[in-house]
This record gives sequence, structure tokens and C-alpha cells, in this order.
Amino acid sequence: MPADIESKILDDLMKKIIDEKFHENEKLPSENELAEQYRVPRATVRKSLAKLEERGFIYSQQGVGRYVKNESFRVELNLNGKASFTEKMKQSGHQLITENLGCEQIEFDQKIYDRLSADPEDNIYKIKRLRVIKNEPIAIHISYLNQKLFPDIEQDGSSIQSIFAYYKERGYTELINGYSLLSVTFPTLKEQQLLACKSMEPLIMVESNCLDASSDKVLEHTKVLYRSNKFKYNISWDN
Repeated sequence: MPADIESKILDDLMKKIIDEKFHENEKLPSENELAEQYRVPRATVRKSLAKLEERGFIYSQQGVGRYVKNESFRVELNLNGKASFTEKMKQSGHQLITENLGCEQIEFDQKIYDRLSADPEDNIYKIKRLRVIKNEPIAIHISYLNQKLFPDIEQDGSSIQSIFAYYKERGYTELINGYSLLSVTFPTLKEQQLLACKSMEPLIMVESNCLDASSDKVLEHTKVLYRSNKFKYNISWDN
């Protein structure tokens, strides 16, 4: 029963924030006020507020109180368009900064090798990039490439900003998505640090393949982690 009451308070406060009954940077009622309002012990309210903070809806100022988190911007993102993430952000008028987090060869992973149509003896490299807008980290892009198609990837990988631009420089000018899988996940400790988010803030994970349209070669398998509270997702299929 206590867990049900905590969930009820959590759901009620979350709905009020989503419905803008509480506004950005507005101070929430105190624990005592909420305990009186919901007719529950203060400890119950405290647990609900802790979960609300973990989900990224509020933040605390020690000795002052809890406030509704400031969602300073939300980026509209077309998940199915042919343009690269860099191009989409430019078209939207956002000043995107990309931080390359490094390039390394991975150990054999059946799923990734299958996605790339790679042979077991092929060398597959992982390139990881952090995307930042307005000084806020918003996404992590992880690209897997086969060295058989890109012989210089070991040297080039750590300097790549736009992977699509890299392909086009090498003659792959017509690119298509092979498929896309969308799911919800939660950040690891390392991802929390990179994205400046809490452990219970959901991330939207999109896995896809990029193909060369003229040859149907799989150029890349990609996994992207998007901060769910920083995007509005356009999933129309006609772009």
C-alpha cells in the first residue's frame, strides 16, 4: 500500500508538470505542505519527490527547496529523413557542436557483424561522438564501420565529426537507411556522466543501418542515444 501511495503522488505531480500546472523553475510546495495535501507521512512524499528528481522533472537546491526543471529547448527531429544528424540540426537553425570521443576496434560481436554483413575475420571499428547544443549534451552517436570498406578508418575515426560527410568524401553520395529500430532504455553510469542526466531519465535508442543506394553495401551500423526530454520526434515516412 505505501508503494501505491508513493506512485500515486509521483504520477499526480508528474502530470501537473507536464500539464504546466507547475511552470519551469517554479518552486514546488514543501514536503510538509505536500504531506498535508495528500494526507500521508512526510517520508512518503520525500520518496515520491526523489523518484521525480531521478526522472529529470525537478531539481533540488539544498536548504531552499525543489524546483521544476528548466527545459530550455526541445529539438524537432525527423527520425526517418535521409539527411545526417549534422545537416538536420543545421536546417533547424541549431548550432551543433560534436565532440569525438574516440575510435577503437571492437571484439567480435555477432549482432553487429551480422548487421554489417561482415565476415568473422573483418576488423570492425567503433566511433563514438557526443552531440551538444546550447552547452547541453543531447545525444550520443555510436557508429560501427568495417575496415574492409574504409581502410583508413583506424587513423581517421578519431577526427570524424559528420559520418555522412566522411562517406561522401569517399564516393558514397547516395545513402539510404536499411531499417530503424526504436526502443527506450536508461543510461549507464558513463552515459549519465556524458549526457548530464539522472539514472532514471529515459533515453530513446535508435538502431539503424546506412547503405550505399547504388550497391546496397552496408556502410554502417549505428546506435544513437537521445535524451528523451530534449527532442520532439517526427516519424512521418514521406521524407
